Amino acid sequence: MSDLTSRVDAALDATYDDYKAFINIPSVSSQPEHFEDVGRTAETLAGWLRDLGAAEVKVVREGGQPAVLAHFPAPEGKPTVCLYAHHDVQPTGNLDEWTTPPFEAVERDGRLYGRGAADDKAGVMSHLAMLRAFDGKPPVGVKLFIEGEEECGSVSLVNVIERHREMLEADMFLIGDGGVWEVGTPALNTSLRGVVSAVFTISTLDHGVHSGEYGGVVPDALTALVRLLASLHDDDGSVAIKGLVSGPGPEVDYPLDRLADEAGKLPGTQWIGYGPVTDRMWTQPACATLAIDTTRVADASNTLIPSATAKVSVRIAPGDDGKRALKCLMDHIVEHAPWGAKIEFGELDSGDPCTVASDGPSNTLYRAALDEAFGSATVEMGTGGSIPMIADFQQAFPGIEVAVTGVCDPTSRMHSTDESASIADWRKYTHATALFLEKLAARG
Repeated sequence: MSDLTSRVDAALDATYDDYKAFINIPSVSSQPEHFEDVGRTAETLAGWLRDLGAAEVKVVREGGQPAVLAHFPAPEGKPTVCLYAHHDVQPTGNLDEWTTPPFEAVERDGRLYGRGAADDKAGVMSHLAMLRAFDGKPPVGVKLFIEGEEECGSVSLVNVIERHREMLEADMFLIGDGGVWEVGTPALNTSLRGVVSAVFTISTLDHGVHSGEYGGVVPDALTALVRLLASLHDDDGSVAIKGLVSGPGPEVDYPLDRLADEAGKLPGTQWIGYGPVTDRMWTQPACATLAIDTTRVADASNTLIPSATAKVSVRIAPGDDGKRALKCLMDHIVEHAPWGAKIEFGELDSGDPCTVASDGPSNTLYRAALDEAFGSATVEMGTGGSIPMIADFQQAFPGIEVAVTGVCDPTSRMHSTDESASIADWRKYTHATALFLEKLAARG
């Protein structure tokens, strides 16, 4: 066993309890009742980094949730890597559907369960463990950018880049918010979809009316909403919004039986869309209705509902533009509102897709480190998820290499109930990053 391997193993053992404690903080960035918790994860991480002797640590708020920036200066003549992850998490959803409470980290069968265990507190704590393995003196310069609002649209990211550029400039950006091909097999994520979303209210009446007295002549808003939402897809489930971009995916075989198991598809449910599975998941748009606000069944009366609200999200393919795609979505909603129903838009968000080159010298070194740490050949893959900050980084720092990796695997259930991460993969990923920094230092 090499000295580096021993040091990383020791740091991982020492960091594991901190990892669980970090999960236990409910840092849900989209819910005002948890804003103090998002601040608590930021300050907790900042304290750990100060304890490591970082030359500079900042908790910055530039119009949004707090980000943590830190700097471990490069030894003379050595390059600098900027490591990214995010400390905020998604809402929990229905608590009754969790096997154990989402903010009580629990280990079961080699996996760590809890909201954020995979996305992306695994990335945050891997970066921390790696720095602890080097006792705060990595062989190359390290800058950390740990975002606090990735899960709610990175609304202040542009401000952070503009106002703290010197804390982010580096020779390479390593994004620790991606995933593996499958448990035990590492990946470089070479394309990511963007995401646009719209909250809108559809109205047909200025007040509710008796469904018997007026039904059959007067339209209700909920039925109008259902018809509008149905227009977002063709009969085969392909997205029907005009103007969105599609493209070919990588030539990677993704068996449908594997996908069915990972997604939990019920027997008899049909697949939607057309073309190869990887195209549909990575390089074609996808549309989903995320939420509807209307009368609960328990509160229902025989009344025609005057207004109903929905949130629709569209994942857009690499090569598309977030702002243009959002306009396509909004135009579709207005044009397909039935019976002259009134549309009013609320919250609107857009984030660009991106492609990431994997053939640069630093990516080649990182691939070798992943191969060695995992004992398995690295797969190049796209991902249907979105990390809009990558496109923002590519625009702000053109020409600098970016690598996207991480711990999330197809069974991690990110954003869903019983989210979890493979502890073995978390450890291997940390070993890979430490090994990469040593290789990078040796290259100079």
